[in-house]
Amino acid sequence: MSRAFTTPCPHCGQGVGVRNPFPTVDVVLYRPQSGILLIERRNPPYGWALPGGFIDYGESAEQAACREALEETGLVVRLCGLLGVYSDPGRDPRFHTISIVYIAEADNGEPCAGDDAKNARFFPLHALPPDIAFDHRQIITDFSQRAGAYEHTAP
Repeated sequence: MSRAFTTPCPHCGQGVGVRNPFPTVDVVLYRPQSGILLIERRNPPYGWALPGGFIDYGESAEQAACREALEETGLVVRLCGLLGVYSDPGRDPRFHTISIVYIAEADNGEPCAGDDAKNARFFPLHALPPDIAFDHRQIITDFSQRAGAYEHTAP
C-alpha cells in the first residue's frame, strides 16, 4: 500500500513521484475503576492496541476517532482533548503513519469487539499485556504521566 502521486517538478516540469505518510487517529479511553481500553488486533501487526485507524477522505480527524472507536469497541465516545501527535516513521511496521491521539470518555457500557478487533477490554495501567502494537505503549505512558499530573493538581 503506497500513498503516492505525481506532481510536476518546479524546475523541469517533468512528473516527480511524491509519497506522503498516512493520517491516522488513536483513542485513549480510560476509566479509573477499569483502566485503559485496548483492542486485540485481528490483522497484522498483531497484538493489543488503542482503538483507532485511518482517516477517510472527506472526514475530519475528530470524526475518524469517534467512528473508529465505535467500529472497534461498540462504544460511543466523546472526545475530551488532544494527547498528542505521533509521527515517528517507524511507528507502524507496514508504512509511515502520523497519528493524532485523542483522550475520550464514554458512558459505562461494556466494550464489544468489532471491525478489525477480535477482542476489546480494559486493562489496569499497572497490568498491561506484553504484546502492545505500534508505539501504543509510549502513548499510554505519555497519557499516564499526564493523568498523574492532573491527579496531583486536582483540588
